[in-house]
Amino acid sequence: EIPLTVVRRADIHPDGTNPGYLYGYGSYEVSNEPYFSIYRLSLLDRGVVIGWSHIRGGGELGRRWYDDGKLLRKKNTFNDFVDSARWLIDSGWVAPDRLVAEGGSAGGLLIGAAINQAPELFRAVHAAVPFVDALTTILKPELPLTVGEWEEWGNPVASPEVYTYMKEYSPVENVREGVEYPAVLATTSLNDIRVLYVEPTKWVQVLREKTKPNPERIEMVAGHAGKTGRYDAWRERAEEVAWMLDQVGATEVY
Repeated sequence: EIPLTVVRRADIHPDGTNPGYLYGYGSYEVSNEPYFSIYRLSLLDRGVVIGWSHIRGGGELGRRWYDDGKLLRKKNTFNDFVDSARWLIDSGWVAPDRLVAEGGSAGGLLIGAAINQAPELFRAVHAAVPFVDALTTILKPELPLTVGEWEEWGNPVASPEVYTYMKEYSPVENVREGVEYPAVLATTSLNDIRVLYVEPTKWVQVLREKTKPNPERIEMVAGHAGKTGRYDAWRERAEEVAWMLDQVGATEVY
C-alpha cells in the first residue's frame, strides 16, 4: 500500500468531476511530509483536490522504504506515483481528464517517467529543473556531482546491468512516438549546477519531435530552486500555478 495524503475543501466530494493536483518526489530518502503553503489555498479555493504521494525512494516509512526505490529498484518509485494518480481517478476524487502532476529535480525525473508509462492519466504536468536525461549525466564521471550520485542510481559505467536498467526508465530514452502526451511545462535555468539546463531542453526537443508541441521555459538568471528574491520567487510560482490551474479548467474561485 502506498501512503497518499489527500487534502480538499470540505464541500468537495468524490463525484468524478473535480480537478486534481498530485505531487511526488521519491528519492534520496527524503520524507515528502505535508506542510502548509499559501499557494495551495489558491488550489483549494478553486475546488482542486490535492494529493501528496509518499512513494518508495523517500524516507516516510523508514530505510526499507528508501532501499525499495533506489538503484535496481528505482522503477518502484515511478510505479507508485502512477498508481497514486490512478487511485485518485478511480476513487472519484479527480476527474479522468483533470489531473495535473508536479515534481522537481529528481521529482522531474519522476514526472518524465510517469508520463512515459501512463500518459493517459494526466491532463498536464509541470517538471521543474527535471533530471530527465539521467543516463547521459550519470555516465559522465567528469561532472562534479556524478560520482556521488552513483550511490543513489548505480554506476552505469562499471555495470552493464545498471546501464540497461537506467536506459529502461530514463525519460529522454523512452518517449513514446505517436502517443498523445499531456501538456508539459518544463522549467529550468542556465545557472542550475545540479541539473544542467541541457537535460530539460533535450527532453522537450524529443517530446516535440515525437508528440504534440509542449510549452517550455528557461530562466536566464535563476538556480536549482528557481528565482531568488521574495517577489521574483512569488511571481515565478504564480505563473506556474496559473498554468496548471488553466490546464485543468480551475481558474475561477467559487
